[in-house]
Amino acid sequence: MSPKTIGIALACVASAVLLAACGNKGASSAAASASAPASSAAAANAGQLNVGIIQMVEHQALDAANKGIVDQLAARGYKDGEKIKIDRQNAQADQSNMKNIAQRFVSANSAIIFAIATPAAQTVANTTKTIPIVGTAITDYKSARLVQSNEKPGTNVTGSSDMNPIAEQAQLLKEFVPNVKTVGVLYNSSEVNSEIQVDILKGEAKKQGFALKIATVSNVNDIQQAAHSLVGKVEAVYVPTDNVIASAIPTLLKVTNPAKLPVICGESNMVKAGGLATIGIDYYELGKVAGDMGADILDGKSKPAEMPIRYQKQYKAIVNGKAAKELGIAIPESVKSKAEILN
Repeated sequence: MSPKTIGIALACVASAVLLAACGNKGASSAAASASAPASSAAAANAGQLNVGIIQMVEHQALDAANKGIVDQLAARGYKDGEKIKIDRQNAQADQSNMKNIAQRFVSANSAIIFAIATPAAQTVANTTKTIPIVGTAITDYKSARLVQSNEKPGTNVTGSSDMNPIAEQAQLLKEFVPNVKTVGVLYNSSEVNSEIQVDILKGEAKKQGFALKIATVSNVNDIQQAAHSLVGKVEAVYVPTDNVIASAIPTLLKVTNPAKLPVICGESNMVKAGGLATIGIDYYELGKVAGDMGADILDGKSKPAEMPIRYQKQYKAIVNGKAAKELGIAIPESVKSKAEILN
């Protein structure tokens, strides 16, 4: 082989080695880049417990309950990103979404699942019988078939109830409309929570001396038509803590306000959205109660089966002053003395 041929051969070998080295370097960098996020995620989750929060639908009351859960967990030493990793999911009132979210939490081996509103809790309870479930924004756990009894659940479900002071709400309505003869009631007939509240209201209406005219809906698209069916037939409207109605209060008010019909609400966020008044639940505080119960479970202090359902003990009267003006209603002195007036 000639010196010239040898030189060419050596040059080719050197080039091949150089290209191979560059290729290996690029492959190594790509591999390192691909593995870095996984390693970082593993490090970030080291020692953390997975916690799921499923919310049925987005509206102010349930949003407030969600925040209350997270804030109280943090106050008890379970801050998101430290001891626990919280996965917050909203099902947007879609049953298939709720099923997928519930399965997601189970697959993630969640240490605990918080369920906001009855349908969300029922879906999760049907998905797992072992992972602790703490509910909130649920009126009656036994009627919803989530527990054996509200005093001793006996299942993997417990939580805080949003049962309203309906007797006080009926009295509040009478204070605003002393001569009321018929009250319209609007709610979603598929929500067991709402059915329970309306059944209680029926008894209170008899005591207060007024009749009820009931209009039911199945979704937000039915609200305007149902509200129109009450106009001219009632002197006031009552809405319980119903998720469908709560998510679309402005839709209801587009009918009731022009008709000068005061709307007495089941909870304060409905009043903040434009309803007239309530003596009701504070969903942020209710969420904090659920968060506290969840922290007890995470601490190993108790189990859902042994934890009685908890109730809010103090209620707050709230009046929307702007709504009162629009309706031409004077706020009674008896109400002013005990209520927060929103302007």
